[in-house]
Formats: sequence, structure tokens, C-alpha cells
Amino acid sequence: MDQFISLINPERDIQPFVVNLTGINNNMLRNAPKFYEVAKRIVEITEACIIVAHNAQFDYRILCTEFKRLGFEYERESLCTVELSKHLIPGQQSYSLGKLVRSLGIPVSDRHRASGDALATVKLFKMLMDKDTSKHIIQNSVRSNPKHQLEPRHIDIIDELPAITGVYYIHKADGEIIYIGKSKNIKKRITQHFTNTNPKSKKIQALVSAVTYEATGSELVALLKESEEIKRIKPVFNRALRRTRFTHALYSFIDEHHYINLKIDIVDRKKKPITTFSNRQSGKNFILKAIEEYQLCQKLTGLYKTKTSCFNYDIKTCNGACIREEPIESYNKRVETLISKNSYSNKNMVIIDKGRDIDERSAILIENGVFRGLGFFNLNYQINNIEVLKSIITPMNNNRDTQHIIQSYLRKNKKVKQIIFEDL
Repeated sequence: MDQFISLINPERDIQPFVVNLTGINNNMLRNAPKFYEVAKRIVEITEACIIVAHNAQFDYRILCTEFKRLGFEYERESLCTVELSKHLIPGQQSYSLGKLVRSLGIPVSDRHRASGDALATVKLFKMLMDKDTSKHIIQNSVRSNPKHQLEPRHIDIIDELPAITGVYYIHKADGEIIYIGKSKNIKKRITQHFTNTNPKSKKIQALVSAVTYEATGSELVALLKESEEIKRIKPVFNRALRRTRFTHALYSFIDEHHYINLKIDIVDRKKKPITTFSNRQSGKNFILKAIEEYQLCQKLTGLYKTKTSCFNYDIKTCNGACIREEPIESYNKRVETLISKNSYSNKNMVIIDKGRDIDERSAILIENGVFRGLGFFNLNYQINNIEVLKSIITPMNNNRDTQHIIQSYLRKNKKVKQIIFEDL
């Protein structure tokens, strides 16, 4: 019935990935009309109409944002051909406009430009209307506020990603890494980045050009690699993770009666902790479990402040260390067992976890209480051979973050295999 095609001057430089995607550059926009100059025409041609777009949420949001800057509330109903295609043409490898119309035999010219994409969307929409014989699906899909849909370029990125455990890197068009993360399902996690509406996610969505990844198999390996890579590369959107991951720690001291006491406290850089926690509540939960597992005294673990006996003694579940009834040696022996199990200080050990393939395992090496690095080995190898073990290890930095990551992981995953060596 009618058509209106125009470039718009955004009154600022456009980003490199947009130039690469569309072929539109700053010179082409210099003499184009500004949005306010075409706003009236857009209102007129969409009056009493339903806006149909491939990923309608994106297009509709842009229109609403621009009109809002002009002080005008732009409200239209909309239909999304991505959403409709998933209902009416299920099982497609990709629902990005280019790949979808190509697979359906719909010709498209002038790709990634308004006229070419709009005409391809018209042809796609006609096909969808033919397929919706009852017309219920299309009628039920009309929305006043479109559901959030992935942009086509985001769909293309996600299509290339696997649902595996590993570390992922989000890049800008010039290759710069702007965010590093880890996940047990990279595809799912990137989808969350692209659909979240918080300010950081929106900035990432606008800048992302590519996502690369490294498979790890083990979540522990992914956590360690993520931590090291963030410290090395310092991506702009990882500021929070560059700081220390933990705030509280478990410390021990011997009281005037020679009993070993435990205490959860704020991390003190001058003291050497037994283990660390992300927050005080996490530390408190650890102590509560330790009291039960090791039959420790509430008073001597800092949970029950009293000058006399603790509550557990009164109900006969504490052996009386709080009032010096239990022999020092027997009580301290249990505390030392807890300390030894939750600290790898001075230990020589290897943590064996999942590998990248079914016949592979990962190995995390601790030497004299210091994290040395990690590697992968085939199940045919004898991991008890120290020389073979050392040859597969890639050196990595040891710091408080790596200690926290390893100790926290071992607390949560008690079945992870650990091999203790007397001497490395």
C-alpha cells in the first residue's frame, strides 16, 4: 500500500561492527535526516497498524526510545516473526532472518538494509499466515509490549556455541575482550547475557561481535582459568571479579587453657587462614556443620558466647571442652583433623576431576601447599608417576583467590578424588 525508506542520522559515530554488518558508514549518514525530521511520517504510516518485524522487541524498543526523547509516547501493537516462525516452522537450524529465509527459499536482496530486510520479512510473514490455517497462533501473538527476543546477530553467535563446561570470552568488533566468564553450559550462559535487561548486559549486547571459548570439562578448572584470565586481561565488564572473591576466613588460636579455638572473622591479610568464605553466613554454615561432624564445642568455635558451658553441653551433645571437662588432647585432635581436611597448607597433592572428553581427566597440582598449575591426562596414563604428572602441568599463579576457589570447591564437592603424595 505504501512504503517509506530512509537512512537516519544518529548524531554520533556508528560502531565498527554496524559498519561491517550493514555497509552503512558515517559519511553516508552526514546528510541523512535526523529522527525528529521523519517522526511524523512514521506516526502516520503506522497509525492503527500492527508492526511486524523479525525480532520485534528490538525494533519496537528503538522506536519507543527515539519517540520518548521527543516527549511522545509511541504505542503500537506488534508481531514478531521470530516467535511466529518457532511456532509455525519448528526445527530450523537458525531463526536469524538471513539463514531462515534462505532455508525457506525466500529471495532477499540488500541484506541488513531496511528495504531488503523489510521485504524479506513481508514474504516470510505471508508464508507464516498461510501456515496458520486457523489464524489462532498469529492472533494470540499480537503484543502490546513485545516479548524480549534475541537479535539475529546474537542468535548467530549462540548457534555456534556448545553446551559444555568451560571459559568464554566476549569480544568487541576489533577483537578486544570485554568480558570473561565460566559456565557449566556455555550456550545457556551466553543466552542469558543476551536476554538479560540489566545495565551491564545491555552494554555487552550492544558491543558484542563474537564469543570464543575454551572447554575445560571440570568446573574447578574453569574457575581457576577464569580467575587467572581476568587478572591478566582485565576486561572492562569484569571489574567486580578483579577484586577478591572472599570476605571472611576461618582462623585458629590456642586459648589460655591450651584448647584450640576456631573463629570466623573478616579476612586479615597479615594472618594465614585455614580456609576462606564468600561471606560471613557461608562461614557460619561451615562451623555449624563442623560442630556436628567433629563434635566440637559451640563456645570454642565462637558461636556461643558464655562464661560457663555451651548450650550443647547442657543437652549432652558437647563433651565439655567449654568447662575443661574433656581432655585437651582428645578435643584438639578432632580440631586438628578438621583443619587438616580443610586446608592444603604444606600438603603435596593432586586433585583429579573431569576432563574435556570421556577418556580424559584434569589434574590440579598442589606442591607444599602452593597451587602450581593444572593439566589434562588420558586415562591410560598412570597419574601416580610424578614425572609424568609434572610434565602435563601448565604453570599458573598461586594467590589467595586460587586458594579460595580450590578450598571452596572441595568443600562443596566432597567426592572429588584427591591423591596425597609424601614428597614431590
